[in-house]
Amino acid sequence: MEKASLIQKYNIPGPRYTSYPTVPYWKTERFSETKWQVSAARSFQESNIDEGISIYIHLPFCESLCTFCACHKRITKNHQFEQPYIDALLKEWQLYLQLFDRRPTIKELHLGGGTPTFFKPNNLAHLIKHLLAPAKLSDNYEFSFEAHPNNTTRAHLKTLHDLGFRRISFGVQDYDEKVQKTINRIQPFEIVREVTEWSREIGYTSIGQDLIFGLPYQNLDGINNTIRLTQKLKPDRIAFYSYAHVPWITNVGQRGYNENDLPSGKEKRALYETGKELLSEIGYQEIGMDHFSLPTDALYLAVQNNTLHRNFMGYTPNKTQLMVGLGMSSISDSWYAFSQNLKSVEKYMEEVHQGNLPLLRGHLLTGEDLIVRRHILNIMCHFETTWDNDKMKFPALKNTLTLLQEMRDDGLVVLIGDKLIIPDHARAFVRNVCMAFDLHLIRNKPQTRIFSMTV
Repeated sequence: MEKASLIQKYNIPGPRYTSYPTVPYWKTERFSETKWQVSAARSFQESNIDEGISIYIHLPFCESLCTFCACHKRITKNHQFEQPYIDALLKEWQLYLQLFDRRPTIKELHLGGGTPTFFKPNNLAHLIKHLLAPAKLSDNYEFSFEAHPNNTTRAHLKTLHDLGFRRISFGVQDYDEKVQKTINRIQPFEIVREVTEWSREIGYTSIGQDLIFGLPYQNLDGINNTIRLTQKLKPDRIAFYSYAHVPWITNVGQRGYNENDLPSGKEKRALYETGKELLSEIGYQEIGMDHFSLPTDALYLAVQNNTLHRNFMGYTPNKTQLMVGLGMSSISDSWYAFSQNLKSVEKYMEEVHQGNLPLLRGHLLTGEDLIVRRHILNIMCHFETTWDNDKMKFPALKNTLTLLQEMRDDGLVVLIGDKLIIPDHARAFVRNVCMAFDLHLIRNKPQTRIFSMTV
């Protein structure tokens, strides 16, 4: 079947699989704060001291609304929120420290948002110093943060570098003026170049950029121009994300334009294929889904070392058993369970200051969940999985293999004995392959659209 026909056939709503089960299928009725505390403590006890834990901190504030964004954020120009919110983050961290039976070792720390650089450099320094005070660092720790080029100052970069941050990711999205105006992200190339040059001068060793394909009014000429400008800066890694049009989630932002303003499924795929080809021409290697890196970057080395991992922070070179999410809407992962914090800034802060973990919902993974999760992680990270031992088999595997037969006939997967492989030419359909393993989705197909399109 021709690729255009395959795209038409398989471009359906589906999860991005930063977790399994995906959030809409969490069994929240089985979850409680006490059960989450037990699970987090168990995971911490089981984890190797040298492995350490990962921490994600959600800093939700933005001064203006980017209309493509589906993240949990608070739009405000009031910077008086900074200190009270940081106080709540540190209080929440203290609640987690009470669950641990030893001093934690931090392997990964990531600041996301929102706009982390909304916060003044001295306030970020206060947060990080007090967060690290009761902990120790892994020998090969990695600190990273997301930054908006328009409001990232040299002081931000220097302050965080002095605290141990060596990886930064700039949200660029697209350089076309019409696209930028539509998504309310006016961001000239000169600003991106300036903050990139500052980062290199200061000593950041991994500089990333986020680009998006499928935005309103994007076309092939625009993508070509964006990639060519990106080439001039040569970031170490690039996230080339598929735009997720989910106005039923974002409410205000993505309702500023409609699906008629977006590239069609065929046009959107052409944008990706063009971008991918250009990135390959200038030396980038494809990593997992939607990611590219230079061969010198840790993400590429993780692929070579078979250590690439995927979680709610996206792709990461290392796996830790416990990931603690701090802040409004953050998600934590103990491997045996997931939890998500309250999505209101005020309710989050109120709950923390009452001495409670500010949980909104969660899910306790069953034995079946744990097996399927490993398969989906294998597929998302390595484009293959195997069930050649009993630990990787589950009762519904036969049904999964039946569902995969059509994909095999279409050339999207190769099945050899007890092994599945996604060929290089079929990587665009990795989410569809994972859906054949997604037992929650199979058993309870959504009656309304809750996911973005897969291709």
